Amino acid sequence: MDIARPEFRTQKRRRQALIVAAVVLAVAAVSVGVSRLKPAAPTVERGTVWTDTVKRGPMLRQVRGLGSLVPSQESVRQIPAETEATVVRIHMLPGSQVTASTILLEMSNPQTEQAAVDAELQLKAAEAEYQSLRVKLESDLMNQKAGAATVHADHAQAQRQADTDKALYELGVISGLAYKSSKDKADELTTRNDLETQRLTANQRAIESQMAQQQAKVDQMRTLAQLKQKQLDALKVRAGIDGVLVDLPLQVGQHVLPGTMLAKVVQPDHLMATLKVAETQARDVQIGEIASVDTHNGVIAGAVMRVDPAVQNGTVTVDVKLIGELPKGARPDLSVDGTIDLERMDNVLYVGRPAFGQENSTISLFKLGPDGQAAVRVPVKVGRASVNSIQVIEGLHEGDTVILSDMSRWDNTDRIRLD
Repeated sequence: MDIARPEFRTQKRRRQALIVAAVVLAVAAVSVGVSRLKPAAPTVERGTVWTDTVKRGPMLRQVRGLGSLVPSQESVRQIPAETEATVVRIHMLPGSQVTASTILLEMSNPQTEQAAVDAELQLKAAEAEYQSLRVKLESDLMNQKAGAATVHADHAQAQRQADTDKALYELGVISGLAYKSSKDKADELTTRNDLETQRLTANQRAIESQMAQQQAKVDQMRTLAQLKQKQLDALKVRAGIDGVLVDLPLQVGQHVLPGTMLAKVVQPDHLMATLKVAETQARDVQIGEIASVDTHNGVIAGAVMRVDPAVQNGTVTVDVKLIGELPKGARPDLSVDGTIDLERMDNVLYVGRPAFGQENSTISLFKLGPDGQAAVRVPVKVGRASVNSIQVIEGLHEGDTVILSDMSRWDNTDRIRLD
C-alpha cells in the first residue's frame, strides 16, 4: 500500500518554478545583450572612395575659375562709319587674314565726294590769295624801304654839310646865318629819318599780322580739306591693323548711318583670359597675383590685371594678362581653366579638399583605423581652403587617413567598413 507524501509534490513544484524563472531570466538577459549590440557597419567598396593622408608643411592657396580667351583692348579695332553711305562692294569675309592696308569693303556717297572736291578748291583759292597778298605787301614794303633809303641819304648829306658849315663858321669863313640854315635842314632830315624808320617798322609788323591772318585762313581751309579727304578715304574701309577679320555684318546695297559698326578686326596673338571666380573665393584675389591658364593644349603663365567690382550670377570676373607664347590653337572665345595663386602658408596641417565642406567651418569625415578596413566619422575643424587642399585646425593629426569622397548616403551611420 502506497503512502502519500505531500512534501515531494511541493518540492517538485518548486523545482519547476525555479526552472521557469531561470529560463525567463536567461531570455531577458539575452534580449538585453542583443539590444545593446551595435548594428553591423555597412560595407563600402574601396575602389569607389577617394582617400588622402593628413600632411604638415607648406600649403599653396589657390582659386580656380572657368572662362575664355578674349582679345586685349589694344588688339581690337572696331571700325565705325564716319559718314552716311551705301555699301557697294565687299572684299573680305569674316575669318580672313588681313593687314593694316587691306580694303575690307567700299562705300559710296556723292555728297562726300563733292564736299572733298569743294574743300580742295577752297584750299587752293586761299593759298592763291595768300600768295597774292604776300606779293602786294612785299612790293609796298620795297617802295617804302626805297623812300626811307632816300630820306636816310638826304639826312646823311645834310648832317655832313652842317658839320662842314660849323667848322667854317668857327673859322669865320661863313656867316652864322648860313651855318644856322644848314643845321636846321640837318635837324629836319634827322626827324624825317626817324619817322621813316618807325613807319617802316610799323609797316613790317602790319604785314606780318596780315600774312598771319591770311595764313590762318589757309590753315583752316587745309584742315577742312583734310577732313573731307579723310571722309572720302574712309569710304574705302581698311583693316587698320594686322590680324583677323572677325565681324562684318553688312551686305551690298545696305545704307549705313554715321557711327554704324562696319567691321571688327582683332590680333589673335594679343589675347587675355577672362575668368569667372566664385564670389566666396574672389575676395582674396588681388591685382598682380600670379596665375596660370590651361587652354587644354598647353598652360600659359599670366598675372591678374583687373578684378571686376561687381558680382554677376554668384561669380566675379577676373582678367588675366597672358605672359609668354600662346600654344597652338589659342584663339578668341576659346574655353580655358585658370588658377590664381593667392598665398603660401608655411608649416600648416592640411589634407586634400573634401567633396563637401567650406573653409572656416566644422565638417565630418570618415577616418580610417590602423588596419585600413574600418572607418569612423569624426568632426574636423578646417581653416583656409585652396583648389585641391584645405587647412586642418582640429580633429585630425599628421598621418591620419580620411575619406574625401561624397559620403552623404552614409549620413545615418558613424562607422563603415572598406572592402
